[in-house]
Amino acid sequence: MKLTITQIKFHRNGITGEPFHAVLFTDPTEGDMLGIVFDAKAHVAVFNLERLASGDIGFKCNCWRGDLYEPYLRKALKQLEAERMQP
Repeated sequence: MKLTITQIKFHRNGITGEPFHAVLFTDPTEGDMLGIVFDAKAHVAVFNLERLASGDIGFKCNCWRGDLYEPYLRKALKQLEAERMQP
């Protein structure tokens, strides 16, 4: 799968919520997407941005296999962290 990562932002999710990363990316077959990546394995949600903008958050309408995207999104997070550690 060839994804183009556009932006990654960390969200602490309030004081007691589970923090996550929001990842904007492009999937060449599905378009512009938003990935929500929590620390725990298998906790990834993916949405199509165009459908979100039109208010579509429905199951089977704007839901994608997070398990298929997870390895690529987590790799991007690791690369970002490695870049931050560079002097």
